[in-house]
Amino acid sequence: MIIFCACPIGVRAIIEVDASVTAFSLNQNLIDTATPPIPEAANWLPAYQGQHGPALNLAQAVPGDPPPAEFLEHIANAAKSAEATRYGNIFGDGALRAAFATECASVYQAPIGFDEVAITAGCNQAFFVSVLALAAAGDAVLLPTPWYFNHKMTLDMLGIEARPLPLSAKAGFIPDVEHAAALIDDKVKAIVLVTPNNPTGAIYPPDVIKAFLDLAHENNVTLIIDETYRDFRPDGAAPHGLFSDPRWRDRVISLYSFSKSFAIPGHRLGALIAGAPILEEIGKVLDCIQICPARATQIALPNAITTLGDWRKGVTAEINGRAEAFQTAMVQAPNWQVDQIGVYFAYVRHPFPGIAATEVAERLAKDCGLLALPGSYFGPNQDQHLRLAFANVSRKEIERIPERLAALSRSAFAADVQWKEE
Repeated sequence: MIIFCACPIGVRAIIEVDASVTAFSLNQNLIDTATPPIPEAANWLPAYQGQHGPALNLAQAVPGDPPPAEFLEHIANAAKSAEATRYGNIFGDGALRAAFATECASVYQAPIGFDEVAITAGCNQAFFVSVLALAAAGDAVLLPTPWYFNHKMTLDMLGIEARPLPLSAKAGFIPDVEHAAALIDDKVKAIVLVTPNNPTGAIYPPDVIKAFLDLAHENNVTLIIDETYRDFRPDGAAPHGLFSDPRWRDRVISLYSFSKSFAIPGHRLGALIAGAPILEEIGKVLDCIQICPARATQIALPNAITTLGDWRKGVTAEINGRAEAFQTAMVQAPNWQVDQIGVYFAYVRHPFPGIAATEVAERLAKDCGLLALPGSYFGPNQDQHLRLAFANVSRKEIERIPERLAALSRSAFAADVQWKEE
């Protein structure tokens, strides 16, 4: 191995070093963890030559429009304050915890205490600290498939088994509690539900969620319910009744994303709700990986929670309008089947049997300028699907999606697939 170093006189020296001495010793669990999928897929798009118009990037779940200017101004003013430069509480600023607890009590029509809320650096971190509090290397967590890839990556790097709970298009990708029960043994420490779901868009009915709480209680495991996209559901009813059940404080951790709901993903703010004794243990993890969440947006958010209700309703209406526009547009692409759709996502079956989803997605990006994620990024047996995240594109752009899909169906790639099948 050759190492370049800066000498005191400013001349680079070349030092020969035994590679065996300097080789890094890395965590094998981390090495075996998949690379981040979105940057990997994004590498396909630069090859597109623009022959079908501007590229459409439907790979990442990104809010399509910025938040109101007054909210951004509040964040900017908070960032200029001396208070924002200081350490805050491990669990987040008191004003934000209280405002979020109050809002959640209204959403779920159930009491939620200030001391049952923690603020995190995004919802991904909320999941990470929750899993680290519940399971150790060698334990298992039940993960419905298709799964959110960052959940799987987290479990892999921690040496925790991600035990698949297969879902089916026929059932609308809604998990079956009896199937889940058959997969639980002494190694399983938690069950994960994501609703509204990433990647399928499925919204789980309250009775299904209640059945999973019963299952968790019967088996002495914890139910982690990731509600990143909660605020974009098309109806205003309570998402579930978990917080009205007295067992929840011993059995439930709910995850949330300010990043999505307030269109501030770059500010990285999420939250979790858990019983106070569980939260106290999670605090140990939070102290080690963040000490406290970034302060400026925490300072601005309590006011936003109480004053931006109409804006948030408008965003929800627009997101669901884009979902309807996607459904309507896909009538023009009859060979591509929308197996499930909701909030940010459509889970679409491609028309090339036996061809890997990565190959389909790569050709769609390079030849047709439409970037979607292959279903195989979301777990085993997903090669017939692509995930299209349409929240960050306009309805006008959504109308052009069938043209891109049709272009792939007419391409040399499709002809080659037909030849292979024959």
